[in-house]
Amino acid sequence: MRLVFDQGTILLVDAESSAALADLPGALWDPRVRALRCPARFHQRLLTELGQRGVRFEDEVAGPADDLPALRPTDLRPYQEAALAAWALADRRGVTVLPTGSGKTRLAIAAITRLRVPALCLVPTRVLLDQWARAIHECTGFAPGVLGDGEHQVKAITVATFESGWRHMRQLGNRFQLLIVDEAHHFGTGLRDEALDMSVAPMRLGLTATPPAGQTAARLTDLIGPTVYELRVDDLVGEFLAPFDSVVLHLDLTPAERAEYEGLMATFHEVMRRFRAVDPGATWQEFARAAAKTDEGRRALAAWQRSRRLLAFPCAKRQMLANLLARHRDTRVIVFTADNATAYSISREHLIMPLTCHIGRKERERALSLFKEGKLRALVSAQVLNEGLDVPDAEVGIVVAGSKGEREHVQRVGRVLRPRPGKRALVYELVVRGSGEVQQSRRRRNALAA
Repeated sequence: MRLVFDQGTILLVDAESSAALADLPGALWDPRVRALRCPARFHQRLLTELGQRGVRFEDEVAGPADDLPALRPTDLRPYQEAALAAWALADRRGVTVLPTGSGKTRLAIAAITRLRVPALCLVPTRVLLDQWARAIHECTGFAPGVLGDGEHQVKAITVATFESGWRHMRQLGNRFQLLIVDEAHHFGTGLRDEALDMSVAPMRLGLTATPPAGQTAARLTDLIGPTVYELRVDDLVGEFLAPFDSVVLHLDLTPAERAEYEGLMATFHEVMRRFRAVDPGATWQEFARAAAKTDEGRRALAAWQRSRRLLAFPCAKRQMLANLLARHRDTRVIVFTADNATAYSISREHLIMPLTCHIGRKERERALSLFKEGKLRALVSAQVLNEGLDVPDAEVGIVVAGSKGEREHVQRVGRVLRPRPGKRALVYELVVRGSGEVQQSRRRRNALAA
């Protein structure tokens, strides 16, 4: 019998008794080629299982090997060393959970330099694609291959966006022994999970500041491995992350805004109440799907969306933001919004550089460089700064509004925790009284300490 890599799967070719092997991990009969087939990620388990059963086979899965030159060693902080050791003890499969700004990229680069095996690094955005490629080059002296943002070069160490990895894994899934997944919490929901299924890499390292829970966590364990090491923000504050103060400012809507908000929420709650009476355990996604099928339900969803936009930047937030920017006029500030429209509105009103998905790489890099030099005093962003992007030192963060809950808040706070002697960061959160933002704010602050 031969094991052959075929477009992200492994074929068991010329098996003498396919029926007897039908219970192998992940194996399904493919009548088109009259052979058993399984996802490529089961490769190592297949080798172990066939060996234990005494089945004779030839393993032809490995693809062409790219030369990996000598790499400069990467020094780590004590907690990074501990994380790497915990991952090694877990058979080099698992997820490391570390706060934003604590050096997860450097940890992954150290794994590459010490193992010296072909490695593929998957990242969620084009911004991170460029950042990871530069970090690998600076740390190791090796310029990695790049897949995404118009680049297509594969080397022994390659960085790819999730989308490009998914598109090309059918051809590349057997060329790497180490798979690194940045912002690993994006996987486990079914979206692009095939990118991890189609890789034979036996060693897998997931990185995140905000691990998922429930069924998503179970699926992530299958794809990458379990959580093997975890530290919270307060575990590193003081020595490795800057200490910080969190200030929640409760604000009021104007009478006109309040009347509009209450009217919108009344429309929404009436439909939601009837839906909950029929299916009290349903998820938001199930409600949205059901509501989208009726005129009344669509009006309720539209009302909810308009209420979110109203809370995103009402008059009180607009005035408070102006006050805070004036108060910290000599300090580097990052302003976080719920959407690009608000970010651009703030940019125009206060002449602050926006960083959104519409800003090109060269313009973004120039803005971050000027911010680092102190020539730009503030930046405003909806989501670009949430994940992974290496942001120069900032002392103040102002969260005008959020859209993705606790995970987003933890990532945003991490943007201002880069340590510096004598630094104490300050994070403001603007919250509208008498709205869902109050409870959301409590959950966000609890997430920082949980």
